[in-house]
Amino acid sequence: MGEHNVEQQFDEKKSQAFMKALLDDLHALDYMIATDRLEVGVARIGAEQEMFLVDRNMRPAPISLEVLSQANDCRLTTEIARFNLEANLTPLLLTGGCFQQMEQELNKLLSLVRRCAENFGADVLLSGILPTLQKSDLTLENLVPIPRYRQLNEGVMRLRGGPFSIHIKGLDELQITHDNVMMESCNTSFQVHFQTSPAEFASRYNMAQAITAPVLAAAVNSPLLFGHRLWQETRVALFQHSIDSRTPTQLARSQPTRVSFGDRWLKNSVVELFHDQISRFRPIMITQPDEDPFQVLARGETPLLSALRMHNGTVWRWNRACYGVADNIAHLRIENRALPAGPTVQDEMANTAFFVGLMVALPQEYGEIATRMSFDDAKGNFFAAARHGLNAQLRWLDGKSLGATSLILDDLLPLARAGLNEARVDPSDIDRYLGILEGRVRSAQTGAQWMLDSLASLENQKGHEPNDLRTRVLTSTILARQKEDKPVHEWKLAEPDESTDWSQSYQTVGQFMATDLFTLRPDDLVDLAASLMTWRHIRHVPVEDKDGRLVGLVTHRGLLRLLSRGSSAPAGTSLTVREIMKPNPTSVSSTTPTLEAIEIMRQSRIGCLPVVDGDQLVGIVTSYDFLTATASLFKQHLAASAEPIEKQTSTRTASAITFGAAE
Repeated sequence: MGEHNVEQQFDEKKSQAFMKALLDDLHALDYMIATDRLEVGVARIGAEQEMFLVDRNMRPAPISLEVLSQANDCRLTTEIARFNLEANLTPLLLTGGCFQQMEQELNKLLSLVRRCAENFGADVLLSGILPTLQKSDLTLENLVPIPRYRQLNEGVMRLRGGPFSIHIKGLDELQITHDNVMMESCNTSFQVHFQTSPAEFASRYNMAQAITAPVLAAAVNSPLLFGHRLWQETRVALFQHSIDSRTPTQLARSQPTRVSFGDRWLKNSVVELFHDQISRFRPIMITQPDEDPFQVLARGETPLLSALRMHNGTVWRWNRACYGVADNIAHLRIENRALPAGPTVQDEMANTAFFVGLMVALPQEYGEIATRMSFDDAKGNFFAAARHGLNAQLRWLDGKSLGATSLILDDLLPLARAGLNEARVDPSDIDRYLGILEGRVRSAQTGAQWMLDSLASLENQKGHEPNDLRTRVLTSTILARQKEDKPVHEWKLAEPDESTDWSQSYQTVGQFMATDLFTLRPDDLVDLAASLMTWRHIRHVPVEDKDGRLVGLVTHRGLLRLLSRGSSAPAGTSLTVREIMKPNPTSVSSTTPTLEAIEIMRQSRIGCLPVVDGDQLVGIVTSYDFLTATASLFKQHLAASAEPIEKQTSTRTASAITFGAAE
């Protein structure tokens, strides 16, 4: 849980005081380790569950504060967006039925949140990235109004000095810019905490780094962002971009980002990690300094080290070191942040059992991992797993190359089982959770692969619906299957849902506009324009300048008029698009309501509208698109219940009848 007690206004003097407190905290931690002031000999696990709140149309529901108020449970807290929540589970001793206890507590908390959300027409969904998210959801209006998040946004933007640039390549390619940190809210995870002693911290941390790749390969659940098929675990790429505070100068120097896997093995102590973080990253937020930690220690009490924890909370390693205090006893934990939320609670617990079992077994089985594997291989494995999931090829011990599936099934699952047995976890729980993970790996159906296969199946079965409708069907199926609580490898692919309200996928132009555009430049030949229209069977071609700004529109009617009067080009020259295009055509934005766009077309007597966001051409919508949408909506109404159409459509903004009349 992040520290919320932040300074909202601070000057150089307060910043210097915070830095002094930060350095004092680090010195105190070093002293506490040297004098055995931290807990040893106790193995505990814990977890944080991040989640999405969704409305009845499977879109983000910005009601987190209302749900928290009704739930009134200290284990629940905010995340950065109004449509996110986080549950902090009770730490448990690693033994007996700890995993079953964790699962039961999590299910009870999710049920509580679900009951409260239902009062607002919403529900809870577990997914690494919500498939129905749109860029328009990521505005500061949806930022939770808590000082920590406001300061996070202002601090990162101040350091960066400009918008974020996000470029991710997978099956598709996504390249966008964004002007705030709300892209972070696209990511939800299931963060596993593993307590260890100071003396063992370095070797355990290195082991966590090494095993994160194969564990993630089996757990991937985030293949979609804004309708684009990207990495199997797109969160890994997106999170790094979404909170990147580096300036162009720092990028040119290849300075590490705040979200990172790291650059080398840890040698001796957890303090090395904090040295690196303080050296590389300026504070984004500050808090009022605690009492001098050495004075607290002198009284026989345990310091909170709030400055250190604040700064540590703004540097997001995929395996992060954590200092905590419980019952006046300090301890160290390793927080694995790489695992996504979902697909079900059972799947999350299977991932947790796999990770924890390996953390127990491998130090004895492998020895010091740094002597058996290069750090570059561990880091490369991590990104390979994020990109390819179970299809990743990993370089394992002594440089041996193995497929993720064979490594997990042949080597790691038996070792994880041995580790859980060593920890005296209930044998039935070991069989259950590792059995779920084994079933997932053998079937090759991770959450990510299920989503991609389901999306492809929906596209094959229904060829004319907008992508928005398919992602809504996909998301509603995920929610239904989560409530059944069957692990993902037992899920059937999503199927078209005739009960889905199609009109919700035609509310704005951006939901169904064409984005695979064929465009022209002003100096292109008219012959090219005519050929393009013939080849692609299109009647409207946007004209853009070299910077992607809309400057004109060539229409089929315009070409016909040109042919009717004959070419007027001087001998030896050819007509260019500039001479026949309609300059500065009427356009709309992707957030323009559909009915408004229809009215613009009707009044202007035009057959298409280019779609422009900012000053960039992003899509086009034509009268044919509106006719197709109207036909689809009308078909749904005919197939609906016997309820009178007038009653069915009275509460719908873009009903088939209203939509058809406007068209």
